[in-house]
Amino acid sequence: MPPAPVYARILLKLSGEALMGERPFGIDPDVVARIADEIREVHELGVETAIVVGGGNIIRGLAAAAQGIDRVAGDHMGLLATVINGLAMQDALEKRHVPNRLMSAVEVRQIAEPFIRRRAVRHLEKGRVVLFSGGTGNPFFTTDSAAALRANEIKADVLLKATRVDGVYDANPERDPKANFLRTLSYRDALQSGLQVMDAAAIALCMDNGMPIKVFNLRVRGNIVRVVTGEDIGSLVSGRSEAS
Repeated sequence: MPPAPVYARILLKLSGEALMGERPFGIDPDVVARIADEIREVHELGVETAIVVGGGNIIRGLAAAAQGIDRVAGDHMGLLATVINGLAMQDALEKRHVPNRLMSAVEVRQIAEPFIRRRAVRHLEKGRVVLFSGGTGNPFFTTDSAAALRANEIKADVLLKATRVDGVYDANPERDPKANFLRTLSYRDALQSGLQVMDAAAIALCMDNGMPIKVFNLRVRGNIVRVVTGEDIGSLVSGRSEAS
């Protein structure tokens, strides 16, 4: 019998880059399938699951702006990219018979439901995985900010930030082999030290509302379930740090 979950409701933040695997661009169906398998396992534990998807595997607003595209237009392109990724995740979940709803903060009614907070919460209460796309619906905000916003709106127990590394380090572990792993840190530590946990707006929103952020390695198969069932992996960003 699998261990019991320690969270009743979670918000999982998936970057667009996570969906492309080792490809230089786009979506790797095998990676999406693996993530969907893990989400199904979490769903079968009875955990109410919401997901925010990024769009960096297709286009980033900042990168588009650097190439001469208007920043607002570039960000709108990025928002649409998250809808594409949301459709990919929805398709993978449906193939695994996981009930779900794709919601978007920008209106694409033929493709996704408009985001309405009460409707999203009701979907979760009915056992549906909710996929949030379209970011916050506004330019100049990242999908990290969207994840923080949605996590607080649906009153999730935790925001799970899936990354390429094992958690938070005091330097980039992919470049610096001497980087130190930080198992726990405070919101203020994350903000003041400039650690790339999430962007500053997202961390500040979580700090203001006491939303814990759990950072873990998505590349290790089974880690989503491990985090949800309370295994001591990854880093926790909350009101306290190891030093406090």
